[in-house]
Amino acid sequence: MDANRVVKIAGEHLASLSGHSFDVLTLAKPVSPDAALNLAKIISKLSPLLGNLIEFNAVEFLNDKEEFKGLGHWKRQDPDFPDAVLEGKLRPTPGMEIKAWFPLATEITARFRESQNHFTDGRTMTDICMLAWLPEHLIYGRPYLLDVVVVNGLSVARARDNHYHNPPDYLVLEPEDTKERTRNLQQTNTNGYKFQGTAAQFHKALKIVEGWGAGGKKYKPTHDYQQQIRELTSKFKYRLDTNYAKMDRIAHPGIEEFKTRVCGTKVNGMTVAAWTNLFASIKPKKTSKRQSRERLAKMAARLGENEVLVKTALAEHLEIAEEDTGKLLA
Repeated sequence: MDANRVVKIAGEHLASLSGHSFDVLTLAKPVSPDAALNLAKIISKLSPLLGNLIEFNAVEFLNDKEEFKGLGHWKRQDPDFPDAVLEGKLRPTPGMEIKAWFPLATEITARFRESQNHFTDGRTMTDICMLAWLPEHLIYGRPYLLDVVVVNGLSVARARDNHYHNPPDYLVLEPEDTKERTRNLQQTNTNGYKFQGTAAQFHKALKIVEGWGAGGKKYKPTHDYQQQIRELTSKFKYRLDTNYAKMDRIAHPGIEEFKTRVCGTKVNGMTVAAWTNLFASIKPKKTSKRQSRERLAKMAARLGENEVLVKTALAEHLEIAEEDTGKLLA
């Protein structure tokens, strides 16, 4: 069995986890609508912890599969890329990059910055698995996988670069060649840079890009093309884009279809998108000192009205009612 076949089988196994619950942590049922409201406000803060626990369990799940016996052992290698690799004799090394997504936290905040070269230079054969999870009862219970998608890693890197790269306004820059360095000093992540010069400087930069010829704006991870990009960064001012490479924004067809499917899935009487919008309405918006007291009062009133709506929805769809606290503590 070759690396490509191993990754395909691993992806099929992970995709079959849709609907599966994990006994990694259980959130107790809120004792009242008020408690449910408070939990709804902070539930997304559990996402990093539970996401990591789900990733650990996914690796253990793969190690239980008979197809991989004798080929090696699946190992999680955080913070290295990819998250899980099959350690053995197969080359390139089969790998799975696992991204857990808590859809009530709005957008997919996970980033994907790995260079296209990582997929074409023989190091790994890697696909990306995205796991959308929720507690069994929306805000309480065990975490379960609402949906799963597996997409080709190289296709995601290409979609990201084609989406962002738009010289001279926006540049995607490959890391320097660091393969000769020790492993902890090797760099494989791309970065995004936004033009910060004047209009006159932009015009000059545009003339340089036009000199690259037909197809000069099309992204290439090659050494020669990267040297052209670095000419721009050496002559003009650019800033590092901290929002670069968020998976919610790279316009990959498979990921976009997955997002649409998850957001349209009905959970506890409403779609995921409806619950997400409802929970977002009770998060206080940033205010400035310049805003009038009247405007701040209106915002507070609207927030209070939205909290009533959320409490009503939680009570109706999750059957959360007031309970005798004394009984709970007895």
